Amino acid sequence: MTSGKTLFICRECGYEAYKWMGRCPSCRGWQTFQEERVLKKAPRGAFSLEGGGELQLLGEIVPLEKERFLTGIGEFDRVLGGGAVAGSTILVGGDPGIGKSTLLLQVALRLADSGNKVIYVTGEESLQQVKMRAARLCPGRKGPLLVLAETEYKAIEKQILQKMPHLVILDSIQTIMKSELGTVPGSVVQVREVTASLVQMAKGCQFTFFIVGHVTKEGTIAGPRLLEHMVDCVLYLEGERYQNFRILRGIKNRFGSTNEIGIFTMESRGLTEVDNPSALFLEQRPRDTAGSVVVPFMEGTRPLLVEIQALVTPSYYGGNPRRVFTGLDYNRVALIIAVLEKRLGLQLYNGDIFANAVGGVKVTEPAADLGVALSISSSFRDRPVLPNTLAIGEIGLTGEVRPVSRLEERLREGIKMGFRRCLVPNGNLSSSFEDNIGDLGGNIEISGVSTVAEALDLVLG
Repeated sequence: MTSGKTLFICRECGYEAYKWMGRCPSCRGWQTFQEERVLKKAPRGAFSLEGGGELQLLGEIVPLEKERFLTGIGEFDRVLGGGAVAGSTILVGGDPGIGKSTLLLQVALRLADSGNKVIYVTGEESLQQVKMRAARLCPGRKGPLLVLAETEYKAIEKQILQKMPHLVILDSIQTIMKSELGTVPGSVVQVREVTASLVQMAKGCQFTFFIVGHVTKEGTIAGPRLLEHMVDCVLYLEGERYQNFRILRGIKNRFGSTNEIGIFTMESRGLTEVDNPSALFLEQRPRDTAGSVVVPFMEGTRPLLVEIQALVTPSYYGGNPRRVFTGLDYNRVALIIAVLEKRLGLQLYNGDIFANAVGGVKVTEPAADLGVALSISSSFRDRPVLPNTLAIGEIGLTGEVRPVSRLEERLREGIKMGFRRCLVPNGNLSSSFEDNIGDLGGNIEISGVSTVAEALDLVLG
């Protein structure tokens, strides 16, 4: 029997204690400690970083021959920052059944078909089940994809070092275990030690690892939060239960932006890229309906059009009026409501207010403030906004509309989707901007506004 000691480890932050405590002194979480048995002396790793232990001049370090490689799925590569980096470890999380394994199997099949050596390690399915899923996703395709059904880390490590692949996919990290640790798979110690060994192998041998991680009921990746700090990139696959589109969002990326999102739809043959996300978000948009406004917002380098819907109703049941906002920053919307009450005299204090960014996207950019204000005012007055109208602008506490960045890109996306009128901050209207309006590729009426009151007069009357 392996000798070791018993520790109590916080599953949120990885804090270790010799006795159980109700509250973690590090992350301040309640009931987060769980008992683990660990080795007295951890085994030494078999890998060292490239050039580790030696001082080198930065200018004399030999760069990688190929810094990035494309996975063949454009939306996936966009979120990664232009492709996966050699020697990196990428953690993919999401709710059960959201499509994590489907997406990574599609990536594995495409890379294998393009001549890359790929190993797909599954700890949750048999080889026959993986083959069935691959046949559904890519019927008739017999790419040279290597598949391994194994949960013991030493066996997985042996196969990887024998084949020396370009890419390794592990589904999932909670099923892989080191038997010498003496704990069950999925425990804090197992997840932490296995991930540390994988990161060390990736850096030492320049493999690229994609790791699937389960999530807890709170929506975070199971295991200590230290896991997210160990890897190079953390991606979350999100989606609504009753809708077929999925959003891949970057939470952490050492080699790219964390503002990018990738948009997919779940079809019978797996996840399909969405070439025109704005059309997807606006395809069910109602016409001439009060409380509906379209705003262009930036997600990384890409402008997207999203519909903001609001509903203001009298609060008949007494007590505090309800404030429910989906896909919007609660504090930001509360600020806008206060400005509408104070500066425009709208009596919203005794009404229930519901606001929603349609499509499941999260709109946190201040440039959407004007659209949120117009949708709430439109619902309160029960008057629809003028058709084919966009609204762009940040709202200040005095009711002024502040300028925004990258206005030309937002307008170009609106023109492409058929919008012919746009409210923009006066601060964005300059002689150089007016000279470039004709270069946007369409006819659009630009109306500058300085305050929210001016905007309401223009589109609501």
